[in-house]
Amino acid sequence: QPIRLDIKKKLSVASERVKSVDIHPTEPWALAALYSGNVTIWDYESGTNVKTFEVSELPVRCAKFITRKQWFVASSDDMRVRVYNYNTMEKIKEFEAHSDYIRYVEVHPSLPYFLTSSDDMTIKCWDWDRNFECTSVYEGHAHYVMMVKFNPKDTNTFASASLDRSIKVWGLGSPVPHYTLEGHERGVNCIDYYPSGDKPYILSGADDRTVKIWDYQTKSIVHSLEGHTHNVCSVMFHPKLPLICSASEDGTVRLWQSTTYRAETTLNYGMERAWALAATKETTKLAIGFDEGCVVIELGSDDAVVSMDGTGKVVWAKNNEIQTTTVKGLAGGDDEEIADGERLPVVPRDLGACELYPQSIKHNCNGRFVAVCGDGEFIIYTAQALRNKAFGQAIDFVWSATGTGDYAIRESISKVKFFKNFKESRAIKPAAASADGLYGGHLLGVKGGDSAVLFYDWDSGEFVRKIDVAPKEVYWSDSGNLVLIACEDSAYVLSYNAAVTASAIAMGQVSPEDGVDGSFDLLYEISDTITSGEWVGDCFIYCNNAGRLNYSVGGKIQTLVHLDTSSSGQTMHRVLGYLAKEDRVYLVDKSLNIVSYKVMLAVLQYQTAVMRGDFDAANELLPSIPESQYTTVARFLESQGFKEEALEVTTDADHKFDLSLELGKIEIAHALLGETPEEEKDSTDTMTKWKKLSDAALKINDFALTEAASLASDDYPGLLLFYSAIGNFEGMEELAKKAQDDGKINVAFVAYLVTGNVEACADLLVSTNRLPEAAFFARTYLPSRVEEIVSLWKADLSKVSETAANALADPSSHPDLFPDRDVALQVEKMFLAQREATRVTGIPSTDYPTAKDDLDLDLIALVKSQGAKAAAPPPPPSVATSSSDPDADPEAAVQAEIARLEEMKKRQEEAKRAAEAEAARKAAEEEAARKAAEEARLAEEARLLEEAALLEADAAAKAEEEAVKDNMDDFGDDW
Repeated sequence: QPIRLDIKKKLSVASERVKSVDIHPTEPWALAALYSGNVTIWDYESGTNVKTFEVSELPVRCAKFITRKQWFVASSDDMRVRVYNYNTMEKIKEFEAHSDYIRYVEVHPSLPYFLTSSDDMTIKCWDWDRNFECTSVYEGHAHYVMMVKFNPKDTNTFASASLDRSIKVWGLGSPVPHYTLEGHERGVNCIDYYPSGDKPYILSGADDRTVKIWDYQTKSIVHSLEGHTHNVCSVMFHPKLPLICSASEDGTVRLWQSTTYRAETTLNYGMERAWALAATKETTKLAIGFDEGCVVIELGSDDAVVSMDGTGKVVWAKNNEIQTTTVKGLAGGDDEEIADGERLPVVPRDLGACELYPQSIKHNCNGRFVAVCGDGEFIIYTAQALRNKAFGQAIDFVWSATGTGDYAIRESISKVKFFKNFKESRAIKPAAASADGLYGGHLLGVKGGDSAVLFYDWDSGEFVRKIDVAPKEVYWSDSGNLVLIACEDSAYVLSYNAAVTASAIAMGQVSPEDGVDGSFDLLYEISDTITSGEWVGDCFIYCNNAGRLNYSVGGKIQTLVHLDTSSSGQTMHRVLGYLAKEDRVYLVDKSLNIVSYKVMLAVLQYQTAVMRGDFDAANELLPSIPESQYTTVARFLESQGFKEEALEVTTDADHKFDLSLELGKIEIAHALLGETPEEEKDSTDTMTKWKKLSDAALKINDFALTEAASLASDDYPGLLLFYSAIGNFEGMEELAKKAQDDGKINVAFVAYLVTGNVEACADLLVSTNRLPEAAFFARTYLPSRVEEIVSLWKADLSKVSETAANALADPSSHPDLFPDRDVALQVEKMFLAQREATRVTGIPSTDYPTAKDDLDLDLIALVKSQGAKAAAPPPPPSVATSSSDPDADPEAAVQAEIARLEEMKKRQEEAKRAAEAEAARKAAEEEAARKAAEEARLAEEARLLEEAALLEADAAAKAEEEAVKDNMDDFGDDW
């Protein structure tokens, strides 16, 4: 049977002729050496050019990664070797290595060496730890040396291929070859060693168009592969797959089975001659260099072939080798528990070799048997000793979820066979256009070619139901009551009623077209791309394609952890299984590294109960959950809208604080902040919490707590707004001092200004060297300090420009530029005197309607006008002498002006009160008139109603008299 490998093209880029390719073992990079003299690194996941190095003006014939140094080494036709750091693009070294073209570079797998082979018929060994010194020269070939390769089984030996038609095997310590292999009829271009140690084989390709497999122990040809129609340029044993690959100048790449040597497939990408091949043991990728560009393909899936049973026993395949191990107890106990996501120290045990190439491996329901599938065949082995139990040909194989030896196979697109206890029980032809796949579980699922999955009963083979979705995988819960159908971009969770199905089958009520009505019901949809998963009770744990480990409870998705992803963002892990006794889910990556994550079964059961609305069951489960998991539970409750319950459960102080604020329980939030450790009280996080508490308290008008929280968080802007809104004069004064001490100059300035402390405002501007602002501020509010501040401004400005400094005017040197300065000084004294007069009692808020108009007063014009009025009448004789000098008593004038302003304010207030009294009187009169009119209207309505009642009564009496009269008349007639 052929190896069934889906070949996917990952990268195809056009370029100059590619003479050499290499694949990075960990990054998704392909290194291409070009005939143009450049070396290019391509990202085969994204298809982008990572870096291009202009190495030489002549062709670069070979370039290889040295990943442990983050280098690559390149050889070119100028006979020079160059080494670059592929991260920094720095050239590490350049030197002349040979006297003719350098054909190949081979890097030692562990030692600091690389070999070069050349048209000068020599091979040289270079030691980069000794500044790239040439440590050995190997001579013996009689023509160009085209390629050299280290033996992976014995890295002290290597083989070389030459156009002298021979292959020579050398030791690093000897300049002469150990032996020579001869058998090709033309020059040998390429060689490779068998990657594992069980076969002593060398592979070679030559200009005689053949590929030969040599046994280097017997020095004989094991097999010769023919099919190419031109020179064979590159050959390799794929390090991960049982394949031989060969590239030829006929433009094709041929794949052959490495065990049977049967030709598998021929690839032709229409890019002219194929020159080079590269692969790594980490992936199933294959890079190919052509005349017209570079191609990277993926041969099948590079997912790990691995399975785990319910007890933690793991079986995996490495090529044809089957190994087993166990993860039980490896994560450690409570004392020495391995951290989540850390690689488990598994110890594999060899079970033996499988007769076919495994492409999937699956445990049966109780873990006693494993089925290995591949190459269109299946073999069932005992899980412990790998003893053969059954085998056969099948395209697909699946186990039943119940019977130990119950399974099904797909023989073709139209035939599915059931087996019970390892014996064939029946065969069916699925009711679909074609059967494209099988899914095991409590029912047998058949993937229909018409984008549907058809379910069949294991025991009877009866058709149960057709679900019209295109599945990638089907996952059944252990109890069999739930099934998840994973599709390309979403998944559907359905409930399965086994009792209804069994009853319908027993009574013969199965419809050939529709199956059993009521067997399945859609519960919910998961809008995620599921790559692997496992049911744990009614909870589904899964990996998605974006590298997240999630779990779904009732359709609500929780993320457990973000996993490592490839450069294209694809997940690198798959779910291996869940062990309830260890409360851990196990994952495996493509390199068979197993990691685990703690997922408490009790937590999952609790969340499932909450989703069902069964809080009694949830409360019974809560004591079985460790307190360390309470916060996880609380966050789940919060996500479901149960915030009160979450507040009761959570043990995380930050979470409890946020919940208490959301629920309006600020006393709890305040108490939590009071318990903050001393070393965290000044942290940014604590300050943010106080600010949140302040905002919450303000919403419910708890001004005392608002103030306390704002002070604790040093929220000076908030306090400024708060104090100004509630009129807290003393608080504003304290705020100004605190803000100034903490360097919050803007807030301090506004606070001083609001409290009328203009002297402090001016001092603040001077102390912060904002002298121009200070000068203009003094001109408006403190004219007595203008001269002092302008002199400071001049001195500061003169350091920059003497001319600009001299252009500044002050009152003493230029009094003409400061008109009415004397009046301004009087107004300043008036302002300061009024401030002192009201400092103790303050200005009551009831004065606002009149006091606000004072803001529009021109005090200088007002004082000047008052002075003019005082000068108009002749002075009385008794005071003529004392008032003849206008400046005789300025203080008295100021006091008089203050008294006048106070008198004016009193008159305004009296006028206002009179106006209010008059308005109240008019309103009372209007109300009385309205009431009188209303009473008159009601009296009129009552009179009219009374008249109407009298008229109705009179009409009724008349009608009764007429009726009596008619009756009397009728009586006579009837008699």
